[in-house]
Amino acid sequence: MGDSIKVILASASPRRHQLLSAAGIEFETIESLVPERHEPGEPACDYALRMAQDKARAVSSRCPEAIVIGADTIVVCETRILEKPANADDARRMLAMLAGRTHTVVTAFALARAGKILESSPVESRVTFRKLSESEIDDYIATEEPFDKAGAYGIQGIGGRFISHLEGSRENVMGLPTERVVAALARCGVKPV
Repeated sequence: MGDSIKVILASASPRRHQLLSAAGIEFETIESLVPERHEPGEPACDYALRMAQDKARAVSSRCPEAIVIGADTIVVCETRILEKPANADDARRMLAMLAGRTHTVVTAFALARAGKILESSPVESRVTFRKLSESEIDDYIATEEPFDKAGAYGIQGIGGRFISHLEGSRENVMGLPTERVVAALARCGVKPV
């Protein structure tokens, strides 16, 4: 039965694609095109979970036979939600805020089929940055790595050098709690190849 179940990743993220491929899951990619909007007063975990579910449902309604994986990653520092930076100044602000502090990375995932959520969960990791100089921040922004990443950094790239401590899943910080997603897919009859 597992071989006949089509899996779709509702994300254009190259990191999610890489993580799911490395886990041995065969899948197609269809971007959800769901706009990411934080509701006033919405807690971070609720926001990430709602976005993951909305993305999974949006693609699932177009491909009802498939199991669709939606995911959303946000960074929370001192109760402030940091999404993808709008520009270099926004990235600079975020990196200065993270420098020398511990923040939480929340990646929520959702599995949907025929427009209904089968399973979903937010997963948290705690990341501590060492102190950063202004020139380190400027040099990092010049690489353009920060621009498509929540919190303006990538743990798997140059931004990983800023991390002094990590509690939780590194893959979760990259954008997909792979172990949890693979276990949820297995409960739906999808096994790695």
